[in-house]
Amino acid sequence: MTSTRLAVEAWEALFRTQAALIRRFGDQDVWSPEHGVGVREYDVLYTLTSCEQGRARLGALAEAVLLPQPSLSRLVDRLVAQGLLEREPDPADRRGVVLVLTDAGRAVQREVGRRHATAIAEALGEHLDDDELTVLRDLCRKALRA
Repeated sequence: MTSTRLAVEAWEALFRTQAALIRRFGDQDVWSPEHGVGVREYDVLYTLTSCEQGRARLGALAEAVLLPQPSLSRLVDRLVAQGLLEREPDPADRRGVVLVLTDAGRAVQREVGRRHATAIAEALGEHLDDDELTVLRDLCRKALRA
C-alpha cells in the first residue's frame, strides 16, 4: 500500500518543480509577449499541432489542455482575435465548431516551441542525465494513465 505521506511529498515535489520551471521560463522570455502568447496560449497552440490537421473541437481541446473550459473559451477568443486560430463549422456536425490552427498560429508555436525546448533541455539537463530523464518521462506517463 502506498504511503499517503510519500504520495503527497511526491506530488508536492512534482508540482513545485513545474511551477518553478514555468517561472524560470517566464524570466528567460521563453514565451512570446510580442504575439500575446504566454504559457497557457502556448499550451493551446502546441496541443493543436498534435491534432489531426491542427484541428479540434473545443471539448476535445479542453480535455487535452490544462485549463477549465470557461477559461479556455476566453483564451480561444483572444487567439482567434490575434489571427492564431480560426473557427470553422464542423463538417461532421454543422451545429458544432472546429478550432483550426492558422499558418500564423503554427509559425508562433514553432518559434516559441524552439525557445521552450531549449529552455527545458537547459533547465533539466543541469540536474538530470538522459537515463534520469527517461525514468522521469516514463513515471509521469504512467501516472497520467492512472
